[in-house]
Amino acid sequence: MAEDPRSVGDILDTLETLADRQSRVSLEDAVAAFGNRSYGPFLLVPALIEISPIGGIPGLPTVLAAIIILFAAQMLIGRKHLWLPRIIGKRAASAGTVHRATAKLRGVADVADRWFHGRLPALTRGPFVRIAALATIGLALTVPPLELLPFASTAPMAAIAAFGLALLVRDGALMIAAILLAGVATAVGIGLIGSSR
Repeated sequence: MAEDPRSVGDILDTLETLADRQSRVSLEDAVAAFGNRSYGPFLLVPALIEISPIGGIPGLPTVLAAIIILFAAQMLIGRKHLWLPRIIGKRAASAGTVHRATAKLRGVADVADRWFHGRLPALTRGPFVRIAALATIGLALTVPPLELLPFASTAPMAAIAAFGLALLVRDGALMIAAILLAGVATAVGIGLIGSSR
């Protein structure tokens, strides 16, 4: 098993190493490589996909939200490692696709790694992990109705991405910011759902 990633750059390095060793990289491969910090990357990556222009594809935000709920529920009950249904775990991308994606994300990773790092790490352990899991599930549940409005699901996914990054880099200050962002995103989501009726 690879050493647990401690930064966004480490995630990209891990994915590139996998892509160097094999022709296709599956989600199962990534979970095994990310080790016991799997929850951070696997909350962060689906949320970032949804926030990107790809997130505008009809149905994709809801699928990503369902995957996030699967991960967050396991986090809530205290599983040490992610379990993936076989149909999800066997999903794979070609090595070339992985290399292209990591190259495009390298600049963003460098910025994130400069800004976010190990502040107040106690706030990323114990009960705070369960608070993050509950908030993530609540945020993900708002995504399907928000998907009816173009890019409205970006707000809850941004908060989920913040939780994932906070857990990855063990940054308690970012965890506090994520909790605040979750409150704002929930209020915005409720307002948008109400105004669309």
